Amino acid sequence: MVQHKVRVLLVDDDVQLAWVIKKNLEDEGYKVVYCCDGEMAWRKFQRETFDICLLDIAMPKKDGLALTQEIRRRNMIIPILFLTSRTLEEDRLEGFRIGGDDYITKPFSMRELLLRMKVFLRRNVTWRSDNVTSHTVGKLTFKYELLEVVDDQQQKIGVLTPRETMLLKYLVENANKILKRSDILLNIWGKEDFFSRRSMDVFITKLRKHLRADPNIHLETLHNVGFRLNVP
Repeated sequence: MVQHKVRVLLVDDDVQLAWVIKKNLEDEGYKVVYCCDGEMAWRKFQRETFDICLLDIAMPKKDGLALTQEIRRRNMIIPILFLTSRTLEEDRLEGFRIGGDDYITKPFSMRELLLRMKVFLRRNVTWRSDNVTSHTVGKLTFKYELLEVVDDQQQKIGVLTPRETMLLKYLVENANKILKRSDILLNIWGKEDFFSRRSMDVFITKLRKHLRADPNIHLETLHNVGFRLNVP
């Protein structure tokens, strides 16, 4: 059972499915606020505080992708999980590009949803309780608690999503080491499947954009092996 009332924003135009999800989450101790479309959800998000978002993609008035973009402009920290029947690879990758953290494909079991949610909620707590709240590598400092990248003048050069922060922290803590793809996936995604591998490629690309500010830091791809973060 959840020890405190984690607040969940649940957005899905399938009222029957949403009722089942809401009931199960409330039985586990979560506080669930339900919205049937993206516009209603955006109004709620602006007025209230949430710990995690569960968003359908295909919705009336404002779809889940547009809602994610608005949420990310306001809050880069909150985990966003998509609940969707879409299985096309490009749809999923677009969700990751705009700031989503994970996908769960309908139909799914409540056990799977609860496990996915707990991964993000637990890691959010870990960042804030971890004694290591930042790393400085070359000219860059990665502030994990604030989800920021700053330069040697303390100027912010990038904002990270929760998944980007997990991945970056893992890479930095294993700097100059060869990391297998499978090890990264199991440590950060908790699974190793096709969509997780494609998701990781998207997040690697996003991290490289942040690292460009210091040409001495290089995130190297090792063909058929994995990655190595080369630092001074």
